Amino acid sequence: MVAFEEARRLILANVKPAGVERVNLLEAVGRVLAENLTAPWDMPLWDNSAMDGYAVRSADCNGSPVSLRVSSFLPAGARAEGVTVEPGCAVRIMTGAPLPAGCDAVVPVEETDNGQQQVTLLETVISGQHIRLRGEDVGSGATFVRAGAIIRPPEVNMLATFGMALVPVYRRPTVAILSTGDELVELGRTPGPGEIINSNTLSLAAAVLETGCLPRIIGIARDNRESHLEKLGQGLQADVLITSAGVSAGDCDLVRDVLAELGAVQVFWKVAIKPGGPTAFAMHGATPVFSLPGNPVSTMITFEEFVRPALLKMLGHRQVQRPLFKAVLREDLRKKPGKGQIIRIRLEREGGRWYASSAGNQQTAILKTMVDAQALAVLPADSTSFAAGQEVDVHFYGNHLDLVEAA
Repeated sequence: MVAFEEARRLILANVKPAGVERVNLLEAVGRVLAENLTAPWDMPLWDNSAMDGYAVRSADCNGSPVSLRVSSFLPAGARAEGVTVEPGCAVRIMTGAPLPAGCDAVVPVEETDNGQQQVTLLETVISGQHIRLRGEDVGSGATFVRAGAIIRPPEVNMLATFGMALVPVYRRPTVAILSTGDELVELGRTPGPGEIINSNTLSLAAAVLETGCLPRIIGIARDNRESHLEKLGQGLQADVLITSAGVSAGDCDLVRDVLAELGAVQVFWKVAIKPGGPTAFAMHGATPVFSLPGNPVSTMITFEEFVRPALLKMLGHRQVQRPLFKAVLREDLRKKPGKGQIIRIRLEREGGRWYASSAGNQQTAILKTMVDAQALAVLPADSTSFAAGQEVDVHFYGNHLDLVEAA
């Protein structure tokens, strides 16, 4: 049996990013950039106006008001060759238009009388005002997005600005998901006596989708060696395999033995944590294999603590674990010694501090407590009692915008 943190360290030590592919720009949204990107040209490409207004010579604008003759017009998209701001003149100009020769300032239209033939400037003019200089945003050859960045709308805009239609990102791993047990029936069929619906497969697929990976559901392995050989063999063809149930020490718990028969090398079996003690982790070549307990609460918590960080690493993320923070207990908690325990909690924000309350019955058969939980408290193995008012380590479970706003 390995300690909780050691189990996670062993997993992350064995998992590698899934490789690099080039995808269309919009397909890269939410994915992790695999290479530093450098600018092929200056941005902006030329000195241009930051405002709709008038291009002027600041030397003509001492004092105010000042009247100048409007000698030309430069809309966005026009070329500035042959257009010059002569002494005593102004050129009407639109945002983004290139600066004409002789110009060293732009006066916004709001600071003028908006004259068409003759314009009166109503404010003091400073040399360089409202001008975007060539390369002031990004210079040619400069790195403008670094490897490891997540592609968001700002990155999409920058990539498009530089004409980059294909983006090098880390590949999305395919994750095979297999449940085991003769008692399982698929969704859509009413369970009979002794049967239960195979909900774990669907919750695991949803969790895989949330990470950005691609779930591949391969069905149910029945409680016999032949079915396990067939289904596990299919699963090992994916980038990652996750199994649910059949990993303890019962007569029908065949997963570990059949995986070994198929060539998987066990890294650990059993973790000093509750829930989730029977969790196993193996490698089949470069394919990580996670064998999770079958209880739905244990399945989801072990995915959160062990599988999710591994999948994020395979996707190229640098931050793969949810950040821990402190919360004050609203009530006393007790646990047995020797194992860490993960408690499902609700959070409240008061006076700049987080306060944690149990989300309900902590028995691993109580699924609704997972629905109600906003966060998980991680109680250390070497302590048995935690008093109300004591701080404990917690991390968010899922995405709770209401809690982010409260913070």
